[in-house]
Amino acid sequence: MKIKKNVAISETGFMFNPNTGDSYSLNETAKDIVQLMKDGRSEQEIREIILAKYDVEQSTMESNFYDFLNMLSHLDLVEKDY
Repeated sequence: MKIKKNVAISETGFMFNPNTGDSYSLNETAKDIVQLMKDGRSEQEIREIILAKYDVEQSTMESNFYDFLNMLSHLDLVEKDY
């Protein structure tokens, strides 16, 4: 899964979808995940990086990570890898 190319992300953590005009505010963890996705990192790599960076249980991180990915998909901000 990758962030769509036309979705803009600021250094301060705002995400803008030009297709809908919607903007979103990302917390630090979400900003890291989105940036890693834009950099082309795999889901496995992203999970490993987040686990190493933040003091969080693996099960909690994975649950929240997949909830976040589902939200991005629901908001039509990502391209699915097939």
